Amino acid sequence: MARFTAEEKFNMIMRYLEGNESYEEIGRELKVSKSVIQGWVRLYEHQGAEAFCQPYTTYTQQFKLDVLSYMNEMGTSSLETAAIFNISSSGMIRNWRKAFEIGGIDALQPKKKGRPSMKKETKSDVKKTSPVEGSIEALRAENERLRMENTYLKKLNALVHEQEKLQTRSKRK
Repeated sequence: MARFTAEEKFNMIMRYLEGNESYEEIGRELKVSKSVIQGWVRLYEHQGAEAFCQPYTTYTQQFKLDVLSYMNEMGTSSLETAAIFNISSSGMIRNWRKAFEIGGIDALQPKKKGRPSMKKETKSDVKKTSPVEGSIEALRAENERLRMENTYLKKLNALVHEQEKLQTRSKRK
């Protein structure tokens, strides 16, 4: 998903730091915005070359809270804070701040990613759900089923009689 490898990013940073080219020149050549290159340079200044070789990570609720409090205390931008804490995207910090403002500290709780796993129903689960034959629960369940059946049949019977009445009325006219 990354458009540039860590080595390519490092080469762009070195081109800027050598002083021969500006952010705009490098960005124009590689079709990247000036702010992206500025972010990479800041990240390199704070973390070094290891900053670009980071694996996928999840952040704890406490870490997110620490990042937001640092940002508020020091008055740093989300881009600068991302560089200091080696966070892959400054947009992620903005999302944390928005979630914190809306939902409080509970909104910073990490969420499980991906689809939930399917629960497999086994035969033992089916046996546990159906009550034992002759037990009080089984008798109550059967009683409830019979009541529902009786109610259904009564409504069906009333509907049939109603339709017969309508048919006899329409024949008379």
